[in-house]
Amino acid sequence: MNGIRLVRKQIGQWRSFSRCAILQQEVVQVVNPITIPPPEGVDKPASPKIEKLVAEITQLNLLEVSELSQVLKKRLNLPDAPVMPVGGFAMAAPAAQEEEAAPKAVKSSFTVKMTKFDEKQKVALIKEVKGLLEGFNLVQAKKFVESVPTVVKADISKDEAEKLKEALTKVGAVIEID
Repeated sequence: MNGIRLVRKQIGQWRSFSRCAILQQEVVQVVNPITIPPPEGVDKPASPKIEKLVAEITQLNLLEVSELSQVLKKRLNLPDAPVMPVGGFAMAAPAAQEEEAAPKAVKSSFTVKMTKFDEKQKVALIKEVKGLLEGFNLVQAKKFVESVPTVVKADISKDEAEKLKEALTKVGAVIEID
């Protein structure tokens, strides 16, 4: 009788041991999936979930992008990006008039003003304004372009003003340098 109990006990131990070994293998396979990193110089492939999100976001129009931005700011508790003050440009114009009243000297600071733009190239102009002016997102650049006539930059050097004028005229804007 003792022999039978001993055999049953050994069989029971063997079953629990084999179950643990099988579970151990399954856990190791799930927890440590082997991934091979991509070689240097090659972009890491994005997950299908990220690819799907990127595809959906690129299909949005400007109003939907603005709404998405506002929702993300609220949900993630992000501060608003600083907006360039429109009143600051208006204050720069009287300063230029005071300089003209003073004795004529060599002008060293210039103001770039956008007077109008080609409606067919509006999207390209918005993208260019976003790239050229610091602190602008797409929505701010769109509002800036639609508020024409407006001052693009004030108190800049002649070379910088010429570069800015050239870049913006390529995308359909009419620019004046004062």
